[in-house]
Amino acid sequence: QVQVVESGGGLVQPGESLRLSCTASGNIFDIYFMAWFRQPPGKERELVAGIAFGGSTNSVDYADSVKGRFTISRDPAKNTVHLQMNSVKPEDTAVYYCNAIGRYTPPDGAWGQGTQVTVSS
Repeated sequence: QVQVVESGGGLVQPGESLRLSCTASGNIFDIYFMAWFRQPPGKERELVAGIAFGGSTNSVDYADSVKGRFTISRDPAKNTVHLQMNSVKPEDTAVYYCNAIGRYTPPDGAWGQGTQVTVSS
């Protein structure tokens, strides 16, 4: 079984930066994909950024709405994935969820409880 815990959310002003972290624990071996999703108020959950690993290089992908502003990265020594959020906008306001997929997770992955990000002046 795999557990993931998010941290780093909070209130920020437009144009500022914020870094979210997601740490995996449990049967973390054979995790090959981790991602950040978000759910804005009254909307469905959407993929923000994902990182696939297991080989010699990582493969990343981003939603069009965050390309050039957000960066996903992985620290394998700490079993942690970060989401660096720069130049945030009010429309980035959402609950951000971490997801991990691997051999010991359900088919849709292991989900965290979420961390609130609010962008407001």
